[in-house]
Amino acid sequence: MIQTLFGPPPKPTLFERLGERVAGAVEKTRDNLVAQVDTLFQGRTEISPELLRQLESTLVGADLGARTAGEIVGKVRQQIEQNRAAVTPEAVRAAIKAELVGIFDRTARPAKESSDGPFVILLVGVNGAGKTTSLGKLAQRYQQEGFRSLICAGDTFRAAAGEQAAVWAERAGVEIVQQKPGADPSAVLFDALTAAKARGVNYVLVDTAGRLHTKTNLMQELAKMRRTAERLVPGAPHETLLVLDATTGQNGLQQARQFTQATPLTGLIVTKLDGTARGGIVVAIARELGLPVRYLGVGETAQDLVPFEPGQFVDALLGVN
Repeated sequence: MIQTLFGPPPKPTLFERLGERVAGAVEKTRDNLVAQVDTLFQGRTEISPELLRQLESTLVGADLGARTAGEIVGKVRQQIEQNRAAVTPEAVRAAIKAELVGIFDRTARPAKESSDGPFVILLVGVNGAGKTTSLGKLAQRYQQEGFRSLICAGDTFRAAAGEQAAVWAERAGVEIVQQKPGADPSAVLFDALTAAKARGVNYVLVDTAGRLHTKTNLMQELAKMRRTAERLVPGAPHETLLVLDATTGQNGLQQARQFTQATPLTGLIVTKLDGTARGGIVVAIARELGLPVRYLGVGETAQDLVPFEPGQFVDALLGVN
């Protein structure tokens, strides 16, 4: 009847659709975390040391990490005591939300701007984290937003990497620059940036070989690629994004911590968030590395690589509006 009188309900906005994807990706984490917080604090009239210990254990179980969980619990106690708030599940979740948002605010930083030439994004990380897939999804996103993108197939080490990048380039309708397997990645990047400058491309998305921080030759290769980018485009690479697999949890965080010591990074892409019940790893990563999260991978399609919105993510994680 309502639709007959007033027309169909408005379509959800892009932000709302992104929120739905994020909420769906962290559903397992939210259900576990909210249920445990509700159970702990339902009917309580005061906060005891034992209750706080159980809350800390719950947060650690959501993969927020021991140090992050300890800090959050201290802030929760402080906020409730200072504000004389009732000890309810809602008050506790609101206090947790305030601290989580604060963590993301402290790590926030804008991306560099490109004043002369294309905006160059370098994707780095270990094998299997989802670098090439994330690169393809970014290309498709930028293309849909009306920007011209070019993919640089800089992973010449893994045999199938160039083929995978080419599939994404065709799917996104963007150009790709690649050479035969085993070619010098810096030479591929040189060709890609030269082409991008000549063709007025807005974004150059650079795939790189999967590597561990301990692989000295590969880290030196990455440093060479950075020098090549800077030589051709002042200020490039404008973003160097570490791609992390959320399902690896604390192990992935340890790898990431060591990776940051080996090469300059500007931000993070956290993938496969829909495949884990420990979505709190996103908080732990941001806090431990001191880097902003740029995108979340919450599914298989190009639309499922979504820009990271701290408030939206925390709301989805805690079920707090």
